[in-house]
Amino acid sequence: MYLRRNRRLKDGKEHCYWNIVESKRCAGGKVVQRQVLYLGEINDSQREAWCQVIEAFDEGTQRPTQLALFPAERAMPEHAKEYGVQVRLNGMQLHRPRQWGACWLACTLYEQLGLDEFWASRLPDSREGTCWRHILQTLVCYRLIDPGSEWRLHRFWFEQSAMGDLLGEDYALVEKNALYRCLDKVLPHKAELFGHLRRRWQDLFGARFDVLLYDLTSTYFESDPPADEADKRRYGYSRDKRSDCVQVVIALIVTPEGFPLGYEVLPGNTADNTTLRFFLQKIETQYGKAQRVWVMDRGIPTEDVLAEMRQADPPVSYLVGTPKGRLGKLEQALLGLPWQAVRPGVDVKLLPQEQELYVLAQSHARIHKERAMRRRQLKRLWARLKQLSAMRLKREDLLMKLGAARAKSPAAWRLIDIELAPQGAAFSFELNRQKLRQVRRREGRYLLRTNLYGRDPAHLWQFYIQLVEIEAAFKNLKDDLGLRPIYHQLEQRIEAHIFVAFMAYCLHVTLRARLKPLAGGLTPRAVLDKLTAIQMLDVHFPTTDGRTLILTRYTELNADQKLLVSQLNLNLPPQPPPRITATGQLASAHSKM
Repeated sequence: MYLRRNRRLKDGKEHCYWNIVESKRCAGGKVVQRQVLYLGEINDSQREAWCQVIEAFDEGTQRPTQLALFPAERAMPEHAKEYGVQVRLNGMQLHRPRQWGACWLACTLYEQLGLDEFWASRLPDSREGTCWRHILQTLVCYRLIDPGSEWRLHRFWFEQSAMGDLLGEDYALVEKNALYRCLDKVLPHKAELFGHLRRRWQDLFGARFDVLLYDLTSTYFESDPPADEADKRRYGYSRDKRSDCVQVVIALIVTPEGFPLGYEVLPGNTADNTTLRFFLQKIETQYGKAQRVWVMDRGIPTEDVLAEMRQADPPVSYLVGTPKGRLGKLEQALLGLPWQAVRPGVDVKLLPQEQELYVLAQSHARIHKERAMRRRQLKRLWARLKQLSAMRLKREDLLMKLGAARAKSPAAWRLIDIELAPQGAAFSFELNRQKLRQVRRREGRYLLRTNLYGRDPAHLWQFYIQLVEIEAAFKNLKDDLGLRPIYHQLEQRIEAHIFVAFMAYCLHVTLRARLKPLAGGLTPRAVLDKLTAIQMLDVHFPTTDGRTLILTRYTELNADQKLLVSQLNLNLPPQPPPRITATGQLASAHSKM
C-alpha cells in the first residue's frame, strides 16, 4: 500500500487529493490499483503520518531506524527523502521456511503453567551464557510437538522450527552437549515442580484433589542389562509384552480430570503391591493430611496396607478392584440382593462386610461385548479341534497343535474338557456346561471394595470408571509423546528423559482441559497438527543502495486456524520487527558459504 496524489484545477487553483492505494496482481500479470481509503485534502504533517513507515534494526549502525519503502522503478517523494528506502521488488527472495504455529502454541501453554517463571530461578544462565531454562523449554516443546532423540533435535528439528525466533536464541542453544548437560540439572527440582503444578491446576481450572487415581506402567529398553546392581533397569512383568527386555516401572498419580500430581521411577522388577505405602506417605508429606479417596486397580494394595488406610487419622478412603476369585467367595451372599440402577445400562449391588463395603457392578454394554468375544473365541477353538480330530498326526505333532490352539484361545480353552488317549494321537473333547454357566453369570460384572460408607452407589461406580484417565495418561506418554525408545545409558539421564516427558504431558493436559468445554472430540494432537501448518520465513528485499531489508513473518492464518485460536482465547504475537543489513554484508556472507 502507498499514498497516491491526484491533482485537480478548480476555480483557477490546484487542489491535491490523497488516497491510500493497494496494488493487486491479477491473472495474466496485470497489476490493478485498489483504492483502500480516500483521505481528501491533507496537510504535510497528516501526509507524513499516513505514509507507510516501518521500524527496522539497522545492522550497520546497530540501532533501530525508520524506513519508508518505495519501489525502485518509482521516484522517491520529496517528503520521504530522509528515511525513504527504494527496494527491488523483482529481487524478493524467501528464505528459511520453518514450523511456527505448534511451537508458538507449546510456548504459550508452557507460560500458562508458569513453567518459564518456575525454572528461571532454578536454572540460572551459566558463566559462558548458556541459557539452561530455554534449553529445557525447547526439550519439553519438542517432546510435545514432534518427539524424538536429543540428537535429532540438535541435527534437524531446531533448524526446521521457529523455537529460536520465539525464544530469541540462535543455533548455539541446541549444541549437542548442552542438551545432555541440561538433563543433568533438572531432577533435583522434581518435588518442587509437583507443588507448583498443583497450584497451577487449581488456579487455572479449579481442580480438586480429594480423589486420586493411582496406577503403574512399565517402559522397556532394547539394551543389555546394566552391570551395576543398583541400576533401576531390571527384568520384570512387562505391560508392553516385552519380557525379553530390561525395563523401569513408572508409578503415576492423577486427578479424575487427568491432572498429574506426581510420579516416581521404580526398578523394573518392582511388584505393584509394594508401592502403595510409599506413595501414601509421599502425598501426605507433600500436601498434608486430608480426606482423600484413592482409586486403584486390583493387585496394587495389600490387605495390610488397606488396614493401615482404614486405621489412619483421618482415615484414608479407598476404592479398589478385586480379583474374580473373591467374587466366587461372595457370590452366594450377593445372589439374594437387589440390583440398583446407577445410570441407564449400569446396575450395582451393595454388600456390607465388617469394615468394608463390596460393590458388584454390571454393565449391559460390557456383558454384550464380553459375551460376543467369548462366543467368537469358543467358535474358533471348537472348529479347530474338529479339524485336528480329523487329521492323521503323530502324537508329538498333535500336542504341538493343541498347544498352539490353546495359546490362541486361552479363555475358551478353559470351557472345554479335552481327554487325550494314553497312546497314539486320538483325543476327545466336550463343552463343560457348568463352567459355561458360571462364566455367563460373571460376564460384564466386576467387584469393587471400599471403606466409603453412605456414598451414592452411582458416585462409587463413577470413581472407579475414572481409572480410564490414568490409562489414557500412560497411552499418551508412550505413544503421543514418544516416551520410548529411550536412547540414554546413564540412569540419571533416563530419569531426566522421563521427567521431560512428564512436563510435556502437563502441557498436553492443559491444552486438553482448554479444549474440553469447546468440543469433546477435539484432541490436543489434532490442534497441534492443524497449527503446524503455520510457517515462518524470512522475506529478503534488496535495496538500491546495496543493503537487504529482511522481514521475518509467520504466514497468515486460514479460516479454521483463526477459529481455533479465537476459541482458545489466544492472542497472536506481533510480527517480528524487520532489520536491514549493512552495505554489502549479506553479499559477503553468501560469498563465504
